[in-house]
Amino acid sequence: MSTERIALITGANKGIGFETARQLGQKGMTVLVGARDPAKGAEAVAELRKEGLDARPLTIDVSRSESIRKAAAEVAKEFDHLDVLINNAGIMIDDDDAKVSEQTLQTWRETFDTNFFGLIETTQAFLPLLRKSEAGRIVNLSSILGSITLHAQPGSPVYDNKVPAYNVSKSAVNAYTVQLAYELKDTQIKVNAAHPGWVKTELGGEGARLEVSEGATTSVQLATIGADGPNGAYKHNGEQIPW
Repeated sequence: MSTERIALITGANKGIGFETARQLGQKGMTVLVGARDPAKGAEAVAELRKEGLDARPLTIDVSRSESIRKAAAEVAKEFDHLDVLINNAGIMIDDDDAKVSEQTLQTWRETFDTNFFGLIETTQAFLPLLRKSEAGRIVNLSSILGSITLHAQPGSPVYDNKVPAYNVSKSAVNAYTVQLAYELKDTQIKVNAAHPGWVKTELGGEGARLEVSEGATTSVQLATIGADGPNGAYKHNGEQIPW
């Protein structure tokens, strides 16, 4: 088996995903830049290559089964394993601040198709390659907005921040993380959920506190943990977030 370290980041043509690809590339990994739009993926790869990083484009739309299957087949053909899968792709639909009881079913379905079902399908598609790694790492991008504990706790940082479909989709990601981590606990693969923080991206908005470089920190940490690192955890910069 090749000793080359391979990392795939979905939604990596911009924002936290792009910065995560950059930081993993700086650590000597070959980074597969996952993007729905081939042109945008190519642009991102070109920028990373200018920095001397080993970046490759990979077209993948996590809301489309055919796209996921095609991407997995392409990676399997090119490489004999995958070391890191970072499920970074995600959406937050602007539903005019609709209340929980008023958010449309279409919004719920579209959100879950990308943030939850797409994440699961992508993980299942690439798990055979991760099993071939000497130290496979799966990082699921969650959010503190997925914390049920904090949402139920008056006065918490997120108590009044109810973005229903998005929040619940991230709670589901957290639950899936725990289930998969349990299944893989006796293997070389570790599975964790990451809260990047409130980051200055299109999703986070201009009022966010963290720079994009800081937002990638937790994902990179969890992608590079050693054998004694956490499994089935919900982390931000090394700190456990309440479920």
